[in-house]
Amino acid sequence: MTSLTVRIKKLRETSIPSYQTEHAAGVDLHAALDAPFMLKPGERALVPTGLALEIPPGYEAQVRPRSGLALRHGIALVNSPGTIDADYRGEVGVILINLGSEPFTVQDGERIAQMVFAKCERASFVEVEELGDTGRGSGGFGHTGR
Repeated sequence: MTSLTVRIKKLRETSIPSYQTEHAAGVDLHAALDAPFMLKPGERALVPTGLALEIPPGYEAQVRPRSGLALRHGIALVNSPGTIDADYRGEVGVILINLGSEPFTVQDGERIAQMVFAKCERASFVEVEELGDTGRGSGGFGHTGR
């Protein structure tokens, strides 16, 4: 398995992400809070991680929900996956939303999301008068039925 070198800077005391199992695709991101806070049902909040990254050009970091928080508490990410671009140097934040029926308290150090690194391609666009035909054509959402 290949390894990508990502430079990381702690902006406050927090955990450096690490892989929890041998074949894990993502690393956990932890909340870096001065004090716990409650996320009521339907509320969303930007949760700081206390980390800034230097991602190599040609890569992105994708921030994704943790399945255990989603299943047990209804905690999800508003923009999922969230993208961290290679040229961003600010603090990584995670936009949590409580889709559950009970309030959820976010604690300092709590694992709130996971982060996966992926290669990304840049596109160059060519304007044309017509696009090539396919069997699907312009069929959109639900075009194949249930």
